[in-house]
Amino acid sequence: MRAKRCVRVCTRLILLLVLTPAILLSPPPRLFAAAPDPDSTVPAVGRAWPVGSRPEVLRGWEPPATAYGPGHRGVDLAAAPGTPVRAVAGGRVSFAGRVAGKGVVSVELLPGTGEPPLRTTYEPVTATVEKDEEVAPGEVIGTVDATGSHCPAACLHWGLRRGETYLNPLSLLPPWLLHRGPSRLLPVY
Repeated sequence: MRAKRCVRVCTRLILLLVLTPAILLSPPPRLFAAAPDPDSTVPAVGRAWPVGSRPEVLRGWEPPATAYGPGHRGVDLAAAPGTPVRAVAGGRVSFAGRVAGKGVVSVELLPGTGEPPLRTTYEPVTATVEKDEEVAPGEVIGTVDATGSHCPAACLHWGLRRGETYLNPLSLLPPWLLHRGPSRLLPVY
C-alpha cells in the first residue's frame, strides 16, 4: 500500500516538474487585443510597417459614429523626426505635398483591393516621391517631419480610406506582422 502511494506521489511530482515550465513559459491570456479586429473588407496586402519593424502604436483607430463626428481616422505610430517612411503596399502616388501646413503623401493601392481602390495616407512627411509615381511595397516615400504632428512627440499618422470611408489601416497588415512576439520553445510530450 505504501509503495503504491509512493508511486502516485512520485508520478504527480514528475508531472508537476514537467508541466510547470510549460505553464510558466506560455503567454498570458489576451484580455485586450493589441490591435482592433481587422476589417474584412480590407485585404491584408501590406508586408511591412510604414516606420520601423514594429513601432509603438501611440493612438489607435477610433472610427467616428457619423461622417463628421469625433474620432481618430487612422493610427499614430511612434517615429522620430527624419525616420524613413515606407509604402505599406505597392501603388501609385495620388498626392505628395502640403495640406494645412503639413506634408502629406497619399498612395492609391494597386488594383485588386476593391472598388473604389484603397488609399493610404502618411503625415507629417517630407515627400521623396512625386504625384503619379509608382511605388513598390516597402519603398521609401519620405521622412517624418519634425513639425506638424498632432502627437505630443513626433509621430507618423497613418490612414486608410476607401472612397470617403475611413478604415483601420492596421487591417492592411497580416496577423503574423501585427502580433509577432518572441520565439519560444514548446514542451515535448
